[in-house]
Amino acid sequence: MCWFVCENSLCIRLGQKMNHSAILVVDDNPDHLELTVMALTECCDPRDIVHATDGVEALDYLFGRGAHAQRDTTQQPRLVILDMKLVRLHGLDVLKAVRKDPRTATVPVVMHSSSTEKGDIAACYANGANSYVRKATDYDELRRKMRQVHAFWMTVNERYRPVGG
Repeated sequence: MCWFVCENSLCIRLGQKMNHSAILVVDDNPDHLELTVMALTECCDPRDIVHATDGVEALDYLFGRGAHAQRDTTQQPRLVILDMKLVRLHGLDVLKAVRKDPRTATVPVVMHSSSTEKGDIAACYANGANSYVRKATDYDELRRKMRQVHAFWMTVNERYRPVGG
């Protein structure tokens, strides 16, 4: 399992420390992941983007388990962009675990899925998603959506920091 920082389409291994203002992108489709990260790098420092390729990897990182057992879990991302239909652990199960744990309960989670099913969207909100963004059909649309997601969650939204967090 590797965690990377992406810069100019080149990914390098990320150490145990994470910038407090980082965005965690979770997607099991390598093409979707790469395009999402590329779109985000147009509006934020590439070193602020961390990604995981499935739900288990994301939770291991967030909760400091496995290869990330030494990670300081008081340093959580400011935003998680989470695909819904992941391998190994479904995105809704990741969302439930994030909301259940006090270290991550207040981290904004944007569900990023191609599903148009009302039941899927309702399940995301019922389980604590802050937003649901449908995956784009072309790169220009993805760039626009990721700029808007970044603008709201990273600059407009007032971040909640629990006492001691």
